[in-house]
Amino acid sequence: MSYVRAERGWTYQDLVTIIARRVGNMARRKEKAWRWEHWGTVPDRDTQLALAAELGVCEEMLVTHPWPAWLPVGEAIRVDFPWDQAGSLLALDHALEKAMMDRRGFMQLTGMSLTAFATDWLNVEPAQLASVLRGDRITEEFVSQIEAGLPRLVRLEAMYGGEQARNLLDAELGVVVKVLKKSSYSEDLAQRLHGLAAEIGELAGYASFDTGLHAAAQRYWAAAIRSAHTAGDRAVGASILRSMSLQCKDLGDLPGSVSIARTAYESAGRVTPRTASMLAARLACAHASVGDKTESHRLLGIAHTQFERGTHDDDSPWVDWFDEGALHDHAAVCHLDLGDPRGADSLLDQAQERFSRTRRRDYATYLIRRAQVQNDLGNADHAADLLHQVIPIVEQAPSKRNIGRLLAARDRLPKDTRRSDLDQRLAALTA
Repeated sequence: MSYVRAERGWTYQDLVTIIARRVGNMARRKEKAWRWEHWGTVPDRDTQLALAAELGVCEEMLVTHPWPAWLPVGEAIRVDFPWDQAGSLLALDHALEKAMMDRRGFMQLTGMSLTAFATDWLNVEPAQLASVLRGDRITEEFVSQIEAGLPRLVRLEAMYGGEQARNLLDAELGVVVKVLKKSSYSEDLAQRLHGLAAEIGELAGYASFDTGLHAAAQRYWAAAIRSAHTAGDRAVGASILRSMSLQCKDLGDLPGSVSIARTAYESAGRVTPRTASMLAARLACAHASVGDKTESHRLLGIAHTQFERGTHDDDSPWVDWFDEGALHDHAAVCHLDLGDPRGADSLLDQAQERFSRTRRRDYATYLIRRAQVQNDLGNADHAADLLHQVIPIVEQAPSKRNIGRLLAARDRLPKDTRRSDLDQRLAALTA
C-alpha cells in the first residue's frame, strides 16, 4: 500500500477520502489506512473494490490474488542469484539499487517461497573465495576500521529508530560493496568484508522493517544472507532469519514465523551463549504466538540457561542488544501471548531493572507492552498513563512498529478511560 501511495503522492487522509467518495459510508479516519499498511489489517471487500476501481484493477483480481497481492507493485525481489561471491555481489547491488526506492508496506516473499529461501542457503557449501587483483590493495587495518564502526551503527539505529538510520545504513553498505567490487584483498579479508556486508545488510533490513517498509527489508535480508553464506558465518545468517521470523509474526503469518525461527535456531552451528539464547528466545516467542505453551516454556528455559553460561566478552556487536533485560522482555511476550498477564507483569519488572534507556525505540516497545499488561490486569488508567509516556519517546525515535503497537494498545482501553488527549497525540504521530 505504501508503494501505491508514494507512486500517486497520496497521504493517508487522501487514501481514505478517495475510498469514502466511492463507498459512501466509510468513516474518513486515516488511522484505518495506516493499519492496512503497517499492521497487517485487511480492508473489507467494499473498501477493496473501491480502491481497485480507483487504481483500474479488475474485480476478478481480488479473488485470484487476495490482499495485498492484487495491488500494483514495482519490481519483484530476486532470490535466484548464485550462492557464491559473484552471486553475493549481484544480490547486494540489487538491494542497494532497489531497497531505498521500495515503499511497499507488505512482504513480497511469502509462504513456501519464503520458507524455501530460508532453508536453501544451508544446502550449499560455501565456495572457496578467490583473491581478486584489481584496484587498490586493502589492508587488514582498513577492514578493522570499518568493523570498529559497526557498534556505532547498531547504537544509532536503536537510539533514533529505523526511519532516521536507514539512509546512513544504506550508504555504509554501499561503501563495503564498493570495496568488494573495486579493490583487491586476501581471502581472509574478503570473508571479513562479506561478513560486514551481512551485518550491515541485516541492520538496514531491520531499519526498513521498523519503518514499515517490509519489501525493502526483505531485499536487504535476501542479500545479507548470501553475504553471510559467502563469509561462512552461520551465526549472522541465523540472526537474519530471526528478523525475518519476527516480520512474519508482525504481519500475521504465525506458521511461517515458527518455521523460520526454527530454521534459524537449528542452523546456527557453533555460536556464543548469548546468540544461542537470542535464537531460542525468538523461537519460544514464535511458539507462544500459536499457543504452544509446552514448547515455548521449554525454549525459554534453554534461553535462560544459555545466557547464564557466557561472559559475553566474545560476542559480536550485532547481538549486544540482547541483554538480560531483552531476555526477560522476550519471556514476558511469551506469557502475554499465552494469556498470562500476571506472569508477564513480573517479568517486565525484572526487565525494567536491566533495560538500557539509551535504546529509546526498544524502551518505547517495553512501555507499550507494560501498558498492555496493565490494561489486561484491569488497571486501564495506569495503562493510559504509560501510553502517554511513550509518545515523546516515539517522537525522538520514530518507529512505525511502535506506532502500530500504540494504536492497538489504545484500542484495547475501555471506552470510559480518558482517551481524548491520547487520541489527539496519536493522530499527530500517524499524520
